[in-house]
Amino acid sequence: KNMSYDSAHLTTPDIKWLGIRPTDLNRYNLPDQCRLDMTDADIKTGQSMIEEEFIKANPKWVKEMEIMLKTKQKAEIQALSSFGFQYISEEYLP
Repeated sequence: KNMSYDSAHLTTPDIKWLGIRPTDLNRYNLPDQCRLDMTDADIKTGQSMIEEEFIKANPKWVKEMEIMLKTKQKAEIQALSSFGFQYISEEYLP
């Protein structure tokens, strides 16, 4: 936001979602000990992000953000390693 005056020069047209998605928490049956409650700062950031044009331009991301804000849960990508050392590279990413 601080550099929004120069936003035309800072765009990333091929931006990707990096990390575990809110829908993955249930899809992969992540154990409760791997789920994290969102902090007030996380919720505020999420509410701000859902208003961003790059989020609005991707309906799947809007859905993910809405789920995250509704459940107030998140997880780190490392949570998937609870299924085994190579789970992320052999199952999740392909």
